[in-house]
Amino acid sequence: MGHGHGHTHDHPHHDHHGAETGSLPPALDTSVPDSELTPEQHSRRSMLRRAGLLGAGIAGASVLGGATAAAADVQASEGRGSSRSGGFLWLAGDHHIHTQYSSDGKYRVIDQVKQGARHGMDWLVITDHGSETHAKIGVEKVNPDIKHAREEFPDALVFQGLEWNIPAAEHGTVFVHPGRNEVSVLKEFETSFDGSLRNAGDSTPANEALAISGLRFLAEQVERRKVKDALMLANHPARRGVDSPHEIRGWRDATGSHRQIAVGMEGAPGHQAAGLPAPGSGRARGFYDNNPSANSFSGFPLESYRTWGGFDWMTATVGGLWDSLLAEGKPWWITANSDSHQVYADTSKRGGPDSDFTANGRHTDPVYSGRTDLAQGDYWPGQYSRTHVGADGFSYAAVMDGLRAGRVWVDHGGLISGLDARVKGGGRWATLGGALHVRRGTEVELSIEVALANGPNWAQFVPQLARVDVVQGKVTGQVADRDTFTAPTAKVVRSFEVNKSTGAVRFTYRLGRVDDPLYVRLRGTDGKRSAVGAGGVSVDPAGPALDVVGAADPWNDLWFYSNPIWVLPA
Repeated sequence: MGHGHGHTHDHPHHDHHGAETGSLPPALDTSVPDSELTPEQHSRRSMLRRAGLLGAGIAGASVLGGATAAAADVQASEGRGSSRSGGFLWLAGDHHIHTQYSSDGKYRVIDQVKQGARHGMDWLVITDHGSETHAKIGVEKVNPDIKHAREEFPDALVFQGLEWNIPAAEHGTVFVHPGRNEVSVLKEFETSFDGSLRNAGDSTPANEALAISGLRFLAEQVERRKVKDALMLANHPARRGVDSPHEIRGWRDATGSHRQIAVGMEGAPGHQAAGLPAPGSGRARGFYDNNPSANSFSGFPLESYRTWGGFDWMTATVGGLWDSLLAEGKPWWITANSDSHQVYADTSKRGGPDSDFTANGRHTDPVYSGRTDLAQGDYWPGQYSRTHVGADGFSYAAVMDGLRAGRVWVDHGGLISGLDARVKGGGRWATLGGALHVRRGTEVELSIEVALANGPNWAQFVPQLARVDVVQGKVTGQVADRDTFTAPTAKVVRSFEVNKSTGAVRFTYRLGRVDDPLYVRLRGTDGKRSAVGAGGVSVDPAGPALDVVGAADPWNDLWFYSNPIWVLPA
């Protein structure tokens, strides 16, 4: 049936050394007094305090209740023995960020990292566009800038990656663990497998096979120890309709559970300011204002080319493509990020007329423009979108392990400060991305703890969570048709109204005696915009609404989503 979860324990342990010490940055370590912090560290600690993310809220196995000994016990029982009893560090990050090394970018690496740190990012991935110029010059030239940013901001983990033009499909983030071969591996990958460089953009079987070969190449680099790890995440998957269901399944399955490289997709795209009405960009959130083309998958409906509450249609539709993947019992995770190129309300402009991107592999440094640019569609990393990863330490390996394991929840606009979700039964529990193995007929319950927003977001208001929904679906096994993008059993099974504005809320959903495999996932909303989902009232009575092109203020429509937890009785 394919519902064993090798992703929780099949990948090798990473030794932490050098940058991999796993120790907490001073801003997060409450044993370090404020007086010993640098101004930058003190600013970050103050921000975390205001958001309610310092102390147990960031380091506990439960974001609300602190550490529990059960965390180590469950990890050991799932084959991941750990001496840590403090649970996970929930580290916020962004895996899709552009710089002056992208033809349509503007900022220096240090600018993006500084802004990300200012907005609470613990980890960031620099992902300049794959192109002939980038492969020839940029992938090498950006590396010293990334290394400099790592030195200047030791409290942030800065990965080098690139935005892959996936052959026969859309874009994807590819990044590797830092090390002496990070540039050479990325350069060889881009040169050999980028759809733009290989003229492989059309949706043909040969081009689809080239994409699979690229993922297998990355897995081989890890197996040969050229790099410690590599990951791929599909970006804005429904934007142009060219990421067909069978391609997504192919990426997911390309390298097996032992070393899965393709682990998920953007549940919500970047470019969230693009929906602001004039004098803003006046386009669609995420720049999702496309229509089908010759390369688009013909089965996708027209509404799939738009965002829903700022989220990609594949994720936002209960019983849709994401649920069809989860119903196979195999890992496929969602993220959210900025896709930051040029930022709304920024005052800089791309460098002067002597900027020659093709010759230099980069634009000249941005300069002050003298005006506030309201026509751009992006936010800084962490300014609006956040991906929270449950890591077993503060290290590059731990973030990558957490992403591969699916210990991830995402939010927009600082809607909530923390999330802890667990299914419990038979004296055991599992959290996001995990699987609870129990005997048939075991009583199982889902416990949810949410730390509400505890401070103003960038738009200078404190978000109010209105409702939390539980989505549940059956695990029905591998599909016969790999272009399946529906899951008829998935539906909202319980909704909890939130009647307080500060502190924390706790809910319990009893699944009863479980005889057949299933999964649950969560989402929450500020309740300002909703609509009946595609499956009707019985499936999703109050889901996200279709975003209006040219009139979609992202700050008035906030959601969070979690990755799933499986229950697998035997």
